[in-house]
Amino acid sequence: MDESAFAARLAESQGEIERELEILLNLEPKLGEPARPKRLIEAMRYATLGGGKRLRAFLAIETAWALGRADVGPRRAGAAIECIHAYSLIHDDLPSMDDDDLRRGRPTTHRAFGEATAILAGDALQALAFEIMADPATDPSPEARAALCLGLARAIGLAGMVGGQMFDIDAEQATVPLSVDEIVRLQAMKTGALLRFSVEAGARLAGAGAAAREALAVYGRAIGAAFQIADDILDVESDAATLGKRAGKDAAQNKATLVGALGLDGARRELARFVQGALAAVDAAGVGAKGDVLRSTARFVATRKN
Repeated sequence: MDESAFAARLAESQGEIERELEILLNLEPKLGEPARPKRLIEAMRYATLGGGKRLRAFLAIETAWALGRADVGPRRAGAAIECIHAYSLIHDDLPSMDDDDLRRGRPTTHRAFGEATAILAGDALQALAFEIMADPATDPSPEARAALCLGLARAIGLAGMVGGQMFDIDAEQATVPLSVDEIVRLQAMKTGALLRFSVEAGARLAGAGAAAREALAVYGRAIGAAFQIADDILDVESDAATLGKRAGKDAAQNKATLVGALGLDGARRELARFVQGALAAVDAAGVGAKGDVLRSTARFVATRKN
């Protein structure tokens, strides 16, 4: 798949997810809800509908498509994952965490709405994500929905995203730099776990067999690692106008990154290795030409500019 065809596919998916999120984050209460606090839902919408590549949702949708499912289920799962991603960014930007003022070229949520509202918006988005996953509209099978909720909880909790964030905070205070293996583990939890789950969710919703699911889990892990390395390289080489957020903060905050541990050239070699691993995993999944979007996604992750 050439770059223009991939860009068009990604843009189409972004539009679909944006429309799905618009419905889920409607200002009007839905059936069974007594009310939706206006300021809270506005903050949730601000954080979630404020742009972004929708890469995690895209991975869920395209994995399911490669395996033969193309209905609303993967799109809803993708929207749930985007709610989790938005919640994580809200909390990550807080003064007690990274203390960022800019996200996607706009003031961060706590700057726009205040810290208390931002925290509540993140909490509500996390709860909404599980509500979406558990809804029969996402999948008619109770077993599939339970598996999705379990997988999401593991991806974002103690041994996933939140645990990785704790390791990241600890690394900032460390007197001895983390080893390469420790950095890889940290990043696999903090960033990689949700990206990996996005792929696994698509495979689960499509009813993939064990062999395909195992291969796609390898793909998801490789994509997650490649995404974070590319992000770390961009933090060094790009600027705030291009990134839509503060650049150069990793070194300033003593972040544990492979760029810091291996240098730019070493990090680029690791990035290329993970991309090749992702491409090989798509081949191993046995999806043939229907996996071309997943292959293009691996290349896109490594070459993106923001």
